[in-house]
Amino acid sequence: MTKKLAFALVFAAGLALMIGQASAGKFNKALNLGQKAPDFKEIVGTDDKAHSLSEFKNADAIVLVFTCNQCPVAVACEDRIIELQKSYKGKKVQVVAINVNNDPGDKLDKMKERASAKGFNFPYLYDPTQKVAKDYGAMVTPDIVLLNKNREVAYLGLIDNSPLNEAEVTATHLRDAIDAVLAGKTPAVTETRAKGCGIRWE
Repeated sequence: MTKKLAFALVFAAGLALMIGQASAGKFNKALNLGQKAPDFKEIVGTDDKAHSLSEFKNADAIVLVFTCNQCPVAVACEDRIIELQKSYKGKKVQVVAINVNNDPGDKLDKMKERASAKGFNFPYLYDPTQKVAKDYGAMVTPDIVLLNKNREVAYLGLIDNSPLNEAEVTATHLRDAIDAVLAGKTPAVTETRAKGCGIRWE
């Protein structure tokens, strides 16, 4: 084997490896695992403040939850999301919930009521343009995107394997992924198919 041929084979193998690592998600068609997270800026929350991805710069992991007020699956997961933020707050994990549905029950005034009634302990943002959901490839509520310390996409999909009934959970996909990211590792499971109500695109 000539040196040129050997170099070509090594280069091709390396290129194939890089392509494999940057491959698009199986279910999420907008994001590649390992890619830099799309930025978002000035999205108003239920606290009437404008929020941007950059404000969470001190977090070692960010859990973006695309959710809404009315979907039964999203509602069934609310307590789990609240508990997730509570249990990981001291570990520099930040949950950020984003609603992009524009029907009357999901507008900002109703979001404020929901956040207050449930005691949301994380920002709940409203993007009527729906751009942030499209940028992140969210299709249903709830849909999860986990970002690591470098703001790279580390996990996509479900909170766990029983969205409608917490009592039947046997696989805690998101928590396992967060633990891996905090340990500087790649999650064992990097993507699952999110299940919930379809986002109402306009």
